[in-house]
Amino acid sequence: MAVVESRFSERLSLQALFKKLGPGIITGAADDDPSGIATYSQAGAQAGFSLLWTVILTWPLMVAVQSVSARIGRVTGRGLAGNMVLAFPRGVVTALVLLLFLANTINLGADLAAMGAAARLVLGGNAHLFTVIFAIGSLLAIVFVPYHRYVGLLKWFTFSLLAYVGVVFSVQIDWAAVAVGAVVPRFELSGESVTLIVAVFGTTISPYLFFWQSSQEVEEEEGDPDAGALIVHPEQADRELGRIGWETWAGMAISNLVAFFIMLTTAVTLHVNGVTDIQTAEQAAEALRPIAGDAAFVLFSLGLIGTGLLAIPVLAGSAAYAAAESRGWRTGLERPLNEAWPFYLVVAVAILLGLAVGFTPLDPIKALLWSAVLNGVIVVPIMAAMMILASRRKLMGEFVAAPWQRLLGWAATAIMAAAAVAMFVLM
Repeated sequence: MAVVESRFSERLSLQALFKKLGPGIITGAADDDPSGIATYSQAGAQAGFSLLWTVILTWPLMVAVQSVSARIGRVTGRGLAGNMVLAFPRGVVTALVLLLFLANTINLGADLAAMGAAARLVLGGNAHLFTVIFAIGSLLAIVFVPYHRYVGLLKWFTFSLLAYVGVVFSVQIDWAAVAVGAVVPRFELSGESVTLIVAVFGTTISPYLFFWQSSQEVEEEEGDPDAGALIVHPEQADRELGRIGWETWAGMAISNLVAFFIMLTTAVTLHVNGVTDIQTAEQAAEALRPIAGDAAFVLFSLGLIGTGLLAIPVLAGSAAYAAAESRGWRTGLERPLNEAWPFYLVVAVAILLGLAVGFTPLDPIKALLWSAVLNGVIVVPIMAAMMILASRRKLMGEFVAAPWQRLLGWAATAIMAAAAVAMFVLM
């Protein structure tokens, strides 16, 4: 009896739970990267409660497209780019991969620069030096440390983001106005306002997350000797598709809940005090002062650095997965360097080019916002290609995307496209 109770306790332990967290949860955590923190902060500061509806709207849309990407990987045993080369002309796939690489490189540069600025807040010194340290340190960790060990520590850093949840309970809030902002779409029909909406959509539904989650499903399957692609082993479908379902709903719920509270926190601390345009990391950190006091900079920096360290391998890795799969190279963050050196070469190039982007004169906070805007534009053709793949029986067999996934996936594509077009027209 004691043995049974001990095993039951072990299964319920936090450590055991963390070990079971798979691609859906990690993808959700990586979505709240420095670009996301900056974008949601700017949205709350600039618009108050009026853009809270964006993170409510994007939750089911995000679940649909992420579960579709995971489904493609698990069913076929190939990542997203690996399937694209079977369904589209190579020139089209190359163009999509280059768009992803461009977006990821700029996002990497913005994230690294913001991490350097966050470190300077706490430690003082030169932000560019910290940026170089983060870039080189991350690259060495990605190449020489198995990903499952590397990410195990980084998961804990993301808990610092829960501070944004705590702030809203330490200040007076008009919850009726919050409810209206969460369910009633309101925004000015102006270039600035629609650009911010595109940024929120782009940092929430980001193209790199599709390639990442799809390829991670393949890695999980290859790492389990009892597993296989569902198109070959359909008897595993109920268990695996069920896992993908709950994991993706949970991961995206956590991601969007944190986004909601970041936006709400900056609305009640910055917007109400007339700070409507966040220019620096210091201003963004001020949102945490009601709960953290003088430690606000430390807490903000931990969140920014922690999520950045988690996002760097996802950004660089997704670009590498896409490039390598489209060319038939061996892939995998669990593989040693000598087994997949072209894959790791793409990782290194993405990080080093991102490091160069981080040395541009653009302020880190503004760079983060514009990288989100770029994601919001580039994601549209990639989503369209992914939804076409998920509906092809020649690739997916009996496991084509479910009706709700197709409905919400195409709705997400249409909404993102409409927002991007409106932004260019109004700009």
